[in-house]
Amino acid sequence: MTRPQIGVAGPVLAAPGQSVFTLGAARREAVLLPELAALTERHRLACPPYGRILDAIGATPPYARLADLPWLPVRLFKTHELRSVPAHEVFRVLTSSGTTGQAPSRIHLDRAAAAAQTRMLAATMRQVLGERRLPMLVVDMRSVVRDPMLSARGAGVLGMMNFGRDHTFVLDDRGEADTRAVHDFLARHGGEPFLIFGFTFMVWLHLLGLGADLSQGVLIHSGGWKRLAEQAVDNAEFRRRLADECGLSRVHNFYGMVEQIGTVFLEGPEGDGLYCPDFADVVIRDPETWQEAPTGVPGLVEVVSTLPTSYPGHVLLTEDLGVVRGVDDGAWPGKRFEVLGRLPRAEARGCSDTMGRG
Repeated sequence: MTRPQIGVAGPVLAAPGQSVFTLGAARREAVLLPELAALTERHRLACPPYGRILDAIGATPPYARLADLPWLPVRLFKTHELRSVPAHEVFRVLTSSGTTGQAPSRIHLDRAAAAAQTRMLAATMRQVLGERRLPMLVVDMRSVVRDPMLSARGAGVLGMMNFGRDHTFVLDDRGEADTRAVHDFLARHGGEPFLIFGFTFMVWLHLLGLGADLSQGVLIHSGGWKRLAEQAVDNAEFRRRLADECGLSRVHNFYGMVEQIGTVFLEGPEGDGLYCPDFADVVIRDPETWQEAPTGVPGLVEVVSTLPTSYPGHVLLTEDLGVVRGVDDGAWPGKRFEVLGRLPRAEARGCSDTMGRG
C-alpha cells in the first residue's frame, strides 16, 4: 500500500528570519484544519491500531473545526507501539521519562519527521533568541549530559545546548553552585545577550543565590512547577524575584512533550501566557463532556500539531489542566493559555479499549 504524501511540517516551513508566531485564531483554524484532517487519514491508513480507534469511535471526515478532530490520550504511547512508517524507516525512537512503575512513551521518527521537528523547534526559539547562537549558561551539572543512559532532564539540556555556544554549567558535579565558572562566563559575555537554560525549580534553587548581574540574559525554562507551588511560588513571583535579584527580565517558560517533539508553546515577553506557533494550536476540553471549554474556563489541554507525520501524535489529549486566557489579545496572535497543573489520576477512558480489536 502506498502511503499518502502530505507536507512534512504543515503550512509553515519557516525560512531564516521568518517568525512562526503570525497567525490569528481564525486564520490558524482555516490553515491547520485541512492539513490535520489529511494527516488523520494518512495515519488511519498507515497505522492499523490508530485506524481501529477511529473506526471504533466513528470518526469520519469532514471535520468542521479543529475541536472536531479525533484525539488520542497521550498515555497510549506508554502502552502501545503507534507508528505510521515501516520499521526499517524508523530513524530514531525517543522515550519520555516514565513515573515509577510506568513505562515511558516511545515515539518513532523517520528522517523526515526528525528533520522537521529540529527545524521547527529552532524556528520557534528564534522568536526570542534571534538568529545567532548565544553564549550559554546551563543551570545544571555537566554530568547530566554525559550519562550513557540519558535521562529526560539530560536530553532536555542537550537539546537546548544546540542553541548556544561556549556552554558553561552553573553547578559542579556535586550539585553545588560553581560561582567562579559563572563569574568567569559573565566576564567574557556579560555585556552582550546570552542564553540561560534550566528546569524551573533548578533555576529557582540555584540562580537566585549567585549574586550575579544577569541583566543581559534571556532565560528559557520549563518544568518543576509542582515543587515551586508547594512553596507558594507562582509565575509572577518567579519572574519578580529574578528581576529584582538578578536583573533578569527576559524570561520565557515553555510547554512541550516528547509525544509532540519539536512543538513548543512559548511564553510571551510579558509573562501573560503561552502562545502557539503557527503549525500548532490548543483546545481546552471539559473533562466531563469532552466538549471545547469557553475562554476562561479550565479543562484538559489538547495539543495539535502538524509535525507528527511518522506516528499518530498530531491530536493529543494530555493529562494537564489548562485554560485559555485570551484570543488575539496579546503580544503574539492566536490563543494565549496557561497550564494549571496535572489532573490527579487523569484518565481518558474509551480509546485504549479499542486497541486490541480488529
